[in-house]
Amino acid sequence: MSNIANLEAPIIAQAAVADAPLAGTVNEKKLGRGSIEATRVSTQSHSADYYDDEVTEEDLRTLRRVSGKIPWTAFTVAFVELCERFSYYGTTIVFVNFIQQPLPAGSSTGAGFSGQSGALGMGQRASTGLKMFNEFWAYVMPLLGGYLADAHWGRYKTIHLAIVCAIVGHVILTASAAPSVIKHNGSALAAFIIGLIILGIGTGGFKSNIAPLLAEQQTDNKKKVKVLPSGERVIVDPSVTTSRIFLYFYMCINIGSLVGQIGMVYCEKYVGFWLSFMLPTVLFVFAPIVLAVCKKHYVLLPPTGSVFAKFFQLWKYAAKGTWSINPVRTYKNLSSPEFWDRAKPSNIPVDQRPSWMTFDDAWVDEVRRGLKACTVFLYLPLYWLAYGQMTGNLTSQAAVMELNGVPNDIIQNLNPISIVIFVPLMDFVVYPALRKAKINFTPIKRIALGFALASVAMIASCVIQVYIYRLSPCGTHASDPDCPGPAPINVWVQTLPYVFIGFSEIMASITSLEYAFTKAPTNMRSFVMAINLLMNAFSSAIAQALVSLSADPLLVWNYGLVAVLAAVGGVCFWFNFRKLDREEDRLNMLAVSEYRGKQPRRGDSVSVVSLRNANPGVGGRSSVHEVDEKGREAAQL
Repeated sequence: MSNIANLEAPIIAQAAVADAPLAGTVNEKKLGRGSIEATRVSTQSHSADYYDDEVTEEDLRTLRRVSGKIPWTAFTVAFVELCERFSYYGTTIVFVNFIQQPLPAGSSTGAGFSGQSGALGMGQRASTGLKMFNEFWAYVMPLLGGYLADAHWGRYKTIHLAIVCAIVGHVILTASAAPSVIKHNGSALAAFIIGLIILGIGTGGFKSNIAPLLAEQQTDNKKKVKVLPSGERVIVDPSVTTSRIFLYFYMCINIGSLVGQIGMVYCEKYVGFWLSFMLPTVLFVFAPIVLAVCKKHYVLLPPTGSVFAKFFQLWKYAAKGTWSINPVRTYKNLSSPEFWDRAKPSNIPVDQRPSWMTFDDAWVDEVRRGLKACTVFLYLPLYWLAYGQMTGNLTSQAAVMELNGVPNDIIQNLNPISIVIFVPLMDFVVYPALRKAKINFTPIKRIALGFALASVAMIASCVIQVYIYRLSPCGTHASDPDCPGPAPINVWVQTLPYVFIGFSEIMASITSLEYAFTKAPTNMRSFVMAINLLMNAFSSAIAQALVSLSADPLLVWNYGLVAVLAAVGGVCFWFNFRKLDREEDRLNMLAVSEYRGKQPRRGDSVSVVSLRNANPGVGGRSSVHEVDEKGREAAQL
């Protein structure tokens, strides 16, 4: 309820007006106190929802939070992501067999039929190394894509150019698996690596921009109190809406990967690798068509020019006088709550304000919030290290168990299947129940739980590997090509690690996308999203250091070490960010900066900027400044 209800509750009580749901709300102020029309409107309010824009701190503590409406355009963007993930995962799912296993005798396509499909025959370490390079490369490239989108091209144009680049990469990969090429290992490997590099560039440009484009379709970014027809007052929370958007976005990712992976594995097994690389290319062509048809309906933010120079100038200015010979003192100074306040324009006299300081106080707050998000992401490589086992070593693990006619690389589809099942369950059952119980399951808590689940998945993988070594006829060399048979363990026992990894993705991966978008400055959203994705690249670099453990007889140590790293990472993550967790609502309700980055023409003034808190119901003094291109304060209203 608005502040007026708190201040004037005794007066309202004295009035003793029966059935007065509008009392103390913004609607009452709009109607005018004592208006004879108030009764008529209050009666109508029983059949229609109405809103009170003023959200108090008490409301934040006591009211249930609900989602707003998800715009239909968001689902079209999610469909584009589905097409891209079908093409990417449908292609990469067969990489392990293409690189690791030899070309079957008498085959010119690599199809194994009742046997094992293969092409280059380079072994498990080579396949793990190249797959890790692909993941590293594909998640470094978002930095370039994010920068180009924020500064020069905009998200829409960057996505289109990235799609073109990725399609070229797919075509080259298809050529590497052509029957006339695949029988020449050197030529096939060279074409494969070139296609891999070009595909990674396109993937990076696409991934850093598709999620922000999706979330920007939601334009209502302010918390509001909604009175339901039942009389219950709830908070329509944009962060809950954003969370739901990313839940279904991630479900589309996994539907695309599920269909792509299952289909392309059977194409590989019964036709050949060339078809596994070609069909994803064909589907990807639909992505730019959907974007073009829906363009006029999208919310498209223009590029704002590079703001990195401004960011570094801001940080350098704020860091003045904070350095000390004592590193502990320096750390305390840099992490002090007053660190950013000294760089806010409103705290600097006009005659002392640098000429480059053309932004407002709100942008400083957004930058601070974005940097905090980036520090949160720094722990994620330890999480992604566990996830990476699923697409590499667990596929090889399946190959030494009883498959009963199922391709070894089909088993990992248990992961997207579990996600497709869990997402609606979380959205319609678990999360609403938590919100109804007034449990604020914040992003920091979710990510911490994701670490724990990933660790459990790796423990399960470690136990499975122990029993493989015990029961395999070849002991600790179960993957030896000359081994007379697999370990007598049904491959579907891998359901346990795959399902735990899937559940952990809902907690950690989806939440990291949500966190990157909601915490980034508006003119740096793609780049901050790229920083989040970059953690996958760091994880791949760590995994490269563990490649020596990715073969018999050391695989037990591999899974055990990754389980420990995920567990320790999760514990350290929680203790490091539990204080930040308490700031979640405040960070989400910061004022939206008017600063966009592009410099105005000389003599022109920047638009009037309000430094008031984005939600006036929580309080906050209104301070409006007009700033010219030199950063001078022209007027105070």
